[in-house]
Amino acid sequence: MTAPFRPGTIREAMGGIVALGLATFVAITTELVPVGLLPLLSADLDVTESVAGLLVTAYAVMVAALAVPLTLGTARLPRKGLLLTTLGLYTVSNVLVAVAPTFAVVAAARALGGASHAVFFSVSIGYASRLVLPHLTGRALSLVTAGAAVGFVLGVPLTTTLGTAIGWRPAFGVLAGACALATVLIAFLLPPVPGGGAPPSDATSASRRSALAVATTTNSLVYLGQYTVYTFVSLLLLGAGLQESALGPALLVLGALGLVGTAFAAARLDHRPRRTTVVTLVAVVAGMLAVGLAFPATVGVLVAIGVWSAGFGAVAPVFQAAAIRAHGASPDLTGALVNATSNVGIGGGAALGALVLARSGLDVVPFVGAGIVAAALVVVLVARRTFPATPTAAVADATVADATEPEMPSEREHPHA
Repeated sequence: MTAPFRPGTIREAMGGIVALGLATFVAITTELVPVGLLPLLSADLDVTESVAGLLVTAYAVMVAALAVPLTLGTARLPRKGLLLTTLGLYTVSNVLVAVAPTFAVVAAARALGGASHAVFFSVSIGYASRLVLPHLTGRALSLVTAGAAVGFVLGVPLTTTLGTAIGWRPAFGVLAGACALATVLIAFLLPPVPGGGAPPSDATSASRRSALAVATTTNSLVYLGQYTVYTFVSLLLLGAGLQESALGPALLVLGALGLVGTAFAAARLDHRPRRTTVVTLVAVVAGMLAVGLAFPATVGVLVAIGVWSAGFGAVAPVFQAAAIRAHGASPDLTGALVNATSNVGIGGGAALGALVLARSGLDVVPFVGAGIVAAALVVVLVARRTFPATPTAAVADATVADATEPEMPSEREHPHA
């Protein structure tokens, strides 16, 4: 008889963390791979680049819309089996894109990938938090999130280079192979954990639900500000005098700086979560403001985007950890809310940035993004229960709040109602 799974240390859980990190890498790469292949896709499938760009936009919309309902609908399924299913669907999606005869088939295959993405990230966030002891949650999430950072830094440039060299269809085929490899590693390295349908016993507390709502709403606000500017980062670099031939290498180096922020979160998030969050958002705001002030000076813009990129590298684990530690819902539903609000911010930020660009010009865009992230920083400074000085403070505050709330007899008598 197999012993029940027990959370462990980072070292004990490292095999599962690495597998989840690789799976996260291929998931992010799958989401963003059309960005670098749009010219090839549009030319081969006889659609405009703006229409081809909908492959990315529609993907994000599907994730935002489906993350919560699909996570709730699959709540009773085994967590490991569900992750394996989503990775299998990623593989099928990329294979279908590689052989698609028309743009409509490509769009349908991408829709399948978007639905898989909605479940995968929701479950993987909760899964990572279950692999380790509670006081190691921040580091575990940071290490898994590093896979996403590497996806941003290397995944898209590599698939773009591959697509340019051998064609966009073989590039999607190679990505399908990477998804299949990640599926195998998850099958062998990731231990099964208990299901994610039931919320924590204390999640009925209004204070805990409020803390979760604050964490996820602030997360959406940060992504809104980020993608208001980041969507047009290539235009900012070109406007600052960078040559087109240098754009790819510059984005690669700047993206790699995001790993610095991820490493910072991994080192500090389990000890000083509030300070880590504040430093992260200050770096993002300062970097964006500096971009606006330095534009169009090449060196100034490059340095400023470097600071901003390093700060944003810590954003995902910071807000994932805050949401998980709120204990306002089951880990998987919490992951779904983080997943959905991130994608609402991504889609909304792209639309808002386009509006600002059209009406006010490129030089105004960084200031708008900085203002939105600054608003999120104000929320963090005010919401001390959601963003506590130490991880244990969140539990203590919520326990005090629970003790002062009136008892609800109906809930006590019918806990599963």
